[in-house]
Amino acid sequence: MRFYISLKQKTCLFCACLLFILTNCNKNKTTSAEGEYITKNELLTPLEKLELNYKETLKKAFESLDKLQEESKHQKMVVHYKVARKQFKSIEPILSFIDKNNYASLNAPNLIKVMEEDATDIKILHPFGFQVIEELLFEEEKDLEAIKTVAKKTASRLKLLYNNTKLRFKDYHILWLIRNQIVRIATTGITGFDSPALGQSLKESSWIYQEILHILKIYKENFSDPELMQSWEKETQASITFLNHDFDSFDRFLFIKNHINTQLALMAKIQQDWGVKFNVTLALNHEAEKLFSEEAFNMKYFSDYRFEMNNIDTKIAIGKKLFNDKRLSIANTMACATCHIKEKAFTDGLQTFDKHQKRNTPTITYAALQQSFFVDARAGSLEGQIVGVVTNHGEFNTNLKHLENVVKKDAYYKKAFDTLYTRGGTDMNIRHAMASYIRTLNKFDSKFDRNIRGEENTLTASEKNGFNLFTGKALCATCHFAPVFNGTVPPNFLDTELEAIGVPVKNDTINAKISTDLGRYNQFKTPQRKHFFKTPSIRNAAVTAPYMHNGVYNTLEEVVDFYNRGGGQGIGINLPNQTLPFDNLNLTKSEQKDLVAFIKTLTDADFVKKLNRV
Repeated sequence: MRFYISLKQKTCLFCACLLFILTNCNKNKTTSAEGEYITKNELLTPLEKLELNYKETLKKAFESLDKLQEESKHQKMVVHYKVARKQFKSIEPILSFIDKNNYASLNAPNLIKVMEEDATDIKILHPFGFQVIEELLFEEEKDLEAIKTVAKKTASRLKLLYNNTKLRFKDYHILWLIRNQIVRIATTGITGFDSPALGQSLKESSWIYQEILHILKIYKENFSDPELMQSWEKETQASITFLNHDFDSFDRFLFIKNHINTQLALMAKIQQDWGVKFNVTLALNHEAEKLFSEEAFNMKYFSDYRFEMNNIDTKIAIGKKLFNDKRLSIANTMACATCHIKEKAFTDGLQTFDKHQKRNTPTITYAALQQSFFVDARAGSLEGQIVGVVTNHGEFNTNLKHLENVVKKDAYYKKAFDTLYTRGGTDMNIRHAMASYIRTLNKFDSKFDRNIRGEENTLTASEKNGFNLFTGKALCATCHFAPVFNGTVPPNFLDTELEAIGVPVKNDTINAKISTDLGRYNQFKTPQRKHFFKTPSIRNAAVTAPYMHNGVYNTLEEVVDFYNRGGGQGIGINLPNQTLPFDNLNLTKSEQKDLVAFIKTLTDADFVKKLNRV
């Protein structure tokens, strides 16, 4: 049977077929009311869009590293590296949030990493990742095969992430990772921490701001107040404009004061606008609007999780009393306060306390805001550190049972511990009360803090320049991280770093010999850890002389001169594993004076009178 079709029917059929073809050719596109094309991606949920963008950027990063491996010319390798690096920095907000360990490995400095769980489990990890590639690319004698080897391993890790990533974010995760990234920019991003050769930290921070804005635009439907989104767009552009500057003369003080503070305040408003609730708080409080503030930190995170936090104010008061109680030592002659004198910012002003001690007494102000204790990092908590003091023959020279007996025999202590703690005056509870007191000694009440928070405008040009040098050209902040200015790496505050800087046995720049104290090496006898010491806070440093683990330097000027020369190697000490990120700083005398002037602004109000007498 045949069917006959009229001309009109043929015309209609042709139009239908043409419409079908056009529809299928453009099946990924529709037209908006404004005549703009909207891709099929617009039909995805915000989380699906975020994951798609994240994985596409990951792919571009490892594809560029693959291209690098195919090159035989150095300059073309650099081009591919720069493309890969830009993609990596663009995914930094998400990757650093969902996979801290892989992010840290991919962005690790070109230094051997030693992992010491215990004496039977010591791992020596050789670095790879973007910083290692960057350093190898710009060495005087370039080993192209070594560069390709590291690039291959880095690309392989990125591919592994690409094939195994599934984002499972709630709305609060989005704001959490953005706030973390803002803090990372302020504390490591603008300091040169992870751009060792190209020195493009400011440019990279601009890329990240663009990515943060992109993420917020993906979630634009979450905003009930459109002005908040507009405010963020305006602030992003202002930050990018401000960052368009050369590294050495960039004004980090004004950037943090005028932009980072603004961004944190905006994030707090966006949290309220979105109506998000956080299921947990880690190192930083979600509502924090100023980074250089006591309110920025969640001290529970830095406390031993085993202890009850109820009645904490009373526990702190008991801990303070115990801190000053000489009965805790076997001879009833020494309390914590004997060496940690409040009027001296909880130090003693001596090179070493007595002939029994080899190391200088450090301040315990801001000591809580770290993850390891003692200068060799042998204790993992303040409670654990107290054990070392109690059992040390040159200090309390006793045992933990003695602490329990002191509390048990004192009616006031006994009643207090029986009331405050479920198990009463155990040694663990006694140590917790003392540690709780120490955790209150983070005041963020210095001249610098008040100025960067915008509460006063009293910094001199020299003091501001000192901060900008510290966090820029002088590279101090690549080890002493703001806002605590110690070695605990923000924004997660999970790890406290140790460094080998080559401290001499005495103040000698002609015939210098390294201190005989081997530091961290003494714990596990790991050769790669010889002369490694924990990076301390420089807060209140102006009133806590002498300096270094052996008290070798008496003034801040001497300390700055030591670093300016290039640490131990700069004064003739052979230290192959020295970790300073420079050979020497080439700071002028004026710049060195500015650094010292800045450090003096970090003295808390309680200790300023002593500073004025110095």
